[in-house]
Amino acid sequence: MRAILAGALMLFAPATQADEPDRTPAPLARGPIEVPAFTLPDSNQLSAQALAVLARMDAAKAPAEVNGHIDRQRAFYGKWNDDRLAEMRRHFATNETRTKMGGVTVDIVDPAAGISTRNRKRVLINVHGGAFMWGSGSGALVEAIPIAAEMGIRVVTVDYRLAPEHRYPAASEDVAAVYKALLKQYPAAGIGIYGCSAGGIITAQATAWLRAQGLPRPGAIGTFCGTGAPYSGDSPYLSAAIGDGKPLALPRLPDFLPTAYLAGVEAKDPVAYPMLSEDEIRAMPPTILLAGGRDFAVGALTLAHRKLAAAGIDSELYLFDGLPHAFFMWPDMPESIEAYRLIAGFFDRHLVRSSSRLHQE
Repeated sequence: MRAILAGALMLFAPATQADEPDRTPAPLARGPIEVPAFTLPDSNQLSAQALAVLARMDAAKAPAEVNGHIDRQRAFYGKWNDDRLAEMRRHFATNETRTKMGGVTVDIVDPAAGISTRNRKRVLINVHGGAFMWGSGSGALVEAIPIAAEMGIRVVTVDYRLAPEHRYPAASEDVAAVYKALLKQYPAAGIGIYGCSAGGIITAQATAWLRAQGLPRPGAIGTFCGTGAPYSGDSPYLSAAIGDGKPLALPRLPDFLPTAYLAGVEAKDPVAYPMLSEDEIRAMPPTILLAGGRDFAVGALTLAHRKLAAAGIDSELYLFDGLPHAFFMWPDMPESIEAYRLIAGFFDRHLVRSSSRLHQE
């Protein structure tokens, strides 16, 4: 009996290291979630004006026959931006001058009431959106006018070279040329750069490009509805279903931005994808990130914000629940006015006001 009991107890005795079986649990693999169809109401955070504008947004969407044809897209979005520009002019008074800086065509946008005293040694560079393929002219003014008027500052919007005729780093080179020209009039710490969608991506890329060229970093930047990283997270899938009513037909998101502008550029390139590079993130100036809560870029923005915060970079993230990509191109709602004020306030806090203050700091 004792022999049998001793043998039984050995089954529960600790095994030697050599005899210990590998009990490490196998990693759990979770497959994709089947999301049932349901009715998503408008966000109850939205103003009545925003609800009306959302209906106008739906009516102004590009027809299917436009997609995939660059000439048709440019014509359609040129008219789309002209309409938004007319709305901006009803809200804001500015003066514009088309000229060249550093050999690059720009529009200089000044508030009609004049540049405020506190902004005499400050300037903003706008990098317009438009899928890297359109947006110059009226689209650029739509982004520049409300910030120039709200902040009382000069905004220089860059008519950078467009895809598919031009590829990366053409836009960064053009932004850098304008930046170098402005450095003759303004301290680097008094210059801010911002853009929406493709312009938000180029803003981050251009900031890294300036560093690679040995130029001083700008005082602050804003990447709106896009940043220097591939699209990621849930938002591309959720926004596709919400916006077009069609699921995104990709089993996984690509590790790069699927655009002709960046064709052939690997995601490991730290200047093309600075928000994937720890070194570039640590070198970023104060950054404001902003988008609608139903924007396909939300996942990329929230991740970029977390990375900037972890690196100790002064960064702010604002998401407007229930609103889509580039919502603030539509000025007829208080949410857009709030966005302009957040952007202006951020740059006001982070750009130096004078050369003397720069030397003191």
